[in-house]
Amino acid sequence: MSVINTNVSAILTQNSLAKNERAMSGAMEQLSTGKRINSSADDAAGLAIASRMTAQINGLNQAVRNGNDAISLVQTVDGALIEVTSMLQRMRTLAVQSASDTNTTADRAALNTEFELLRTEIDRIGNNTQWNGENVLDQSHSGTGTYQFQVGANSNQTVDLTVDNYSTAGAGDGDIDIALTTSGTGPEASSAAGQESTLTVSGTFVEGEKYAVSVGNQSVVHTVTAAQAGTSSTEHALIAQAISTALGTITNSGGNVAVSGTAAALTFTSSSTAFGSNTFAVTAGSGLLTGIATSDIETAAASNTSIAALDAAIAAVNSGRSEMGATINVLQYAVDNLANVSLNATASRSRVEDTDYSSATTELARTQIIAQAATAMLAQANQMPQTVLSLLK
Repeated sequence: MSVINTNVSAILTQNSLAKNERAMSGAMEQLSTGKRINSSADDAAGLAIASRMTAQINGLNQAVRNGNDAISLVQTVDGALIEVTSMLQRMRTLAVQSASDTNTTADRAALNTEFELLRTEIDRIGNNTQWNGENVLDQSHSGTGTYQFQVGANSNQTVDLTVDNYSTAGAGDGDIDIALTTSGTGPEASSAAGQESTLTVSGTFVEGEKYAVSVGNQSVVHTVTAAQAGTSSTEHALIAQAISTALGTITNSGGNVAVSGTAAALTFTSSSTAFGSNTFAVTAGSGLLTGIATSDIETAAASNTSIAALDAAIAAVNSGRSEMGATINVLQYAVDNLANVSLNATASRSRVEDTDYSSATTELARTQIIAQAATAMLAQANQMPQTVLSLLK
């Protein structure tokens, strides 16, 4: 049919050109960005898969860094214990030397001086070895010395390690008594919430000994300092005040400290049912090397006793170092595995979202050729109405 108003061939060619232009534009976008999926319209399912893989890959890469940091921490602990072992070995050598009657009393006194200085240095290392600003040999971390190293992309994928308290300070004669009495006033007087909880500090305290004090589900660990070591009410008040300050930080309220005789009492008053009836929970801790806390080599008998105690201390440190070494190996295997999983997950994501340049360049060439051909055909279609004029001649 010969018509002028409606050029069907030209309209058909225009539609084909528009579709081809979209395909060519998509190919050019893929080539310029390197991504096959640049918007959700490109591949909705593929976009969701790639996003989920990205979260997993980022988690894996961070877990690798976590694992390497954990290895550094454990190596720090192990390095400190190498020195502790060396000092224990030297102390044992001194004890064996002092056990012989070829030594005079003066000789044994000189040997004992070095012996005690080495023990002091062991405690100093235990109380001062840090990683990232935190002590790692005194169980101050989490109150138990338990570490959870996140070495997975998802929650609770951890490697756990407990580092003991490597000091010679024991629980000593410290005695903390707990007494609970109802307040007798206020609307909660008849309930578990309306009561006072009193922690009484008394007895003898040794520098370095630890007390974990809990209020509800919150807890702090207090380490007795040199100024707090002793038996008088002055030292007891310092301990009670330090515990009150620490608890006040986590409960937003400090306790009242009162000194009576040789004891110091720390009292917290509950104001809600969340306080509970068992307000204070106190655990006295001691060092792993407590067995040599009072050892000396001033006599042959004492030297022989010290040898046995040092053997036990060396065995305890060796056991701890074995756990450190095993944990380092486990973490290294975990890091290597995480790196491998991350590599393969990255390769999988690449296949989903990255541009295949051989395919995209072929598509671009195809669409460009079609665009040129369609343009030529549109020119021909626009010339077709001219043939109608010949009928009017």
